[in-house]
Amino acid sequence: MRAGSIGVQRGMTLIEVLVALLILTVGLLGAAAVQLNALKYTDSSRMTSQASFIAYDMMDRIRANSGADYTVTPPTSGNLSVTRDQDLYDFTSNIVSFGGPTATGSITLNQRVYTITINWSDARAANTASAPRSFVLSSRAAVDPVATP
Repeated sequence: MRAGSIGVQRGMTLIEVLVALLILTVGLLGAAAVQLNALKYTDSSRMTSQASFIAYDMMDRIRANSGADYTVTPPTSGNLSVTRDQDLYDFTSNIVSFGGPTATGSITLNQRVYTITINWSDARAANTASAPRSFVLSSRAAVDPVATP
């Protein structure tokens, strides 16, 4: 040992350890916040995808049964003997099962173009009490008649 080196510090002080721990904690909290936001937005994306699946399924059913009027009020129970009623019942049941009791769906027809609208609350992703979201699908259900010259 050299003379005068008896009081030289070896290792780290408690303050240095606490500062390093504070920096690590802030970094971990930031990573946790990013992970929570990713989960919220993934759930929101899943809801939109589910709404699109339901709307496209209903559009396929409309095309398969093109002679029926799908703009009527959906029945409150299924009816396997009437295809349109069963389709509309399945449509409303699928909407309620994915979006909860406040989710709604509607089908309108304007000049042979069907518009399917599905509305639900996306409050979880928006961090608000009410965050309405909607998915709208418009499509022609039948081919235009061929005009003869």
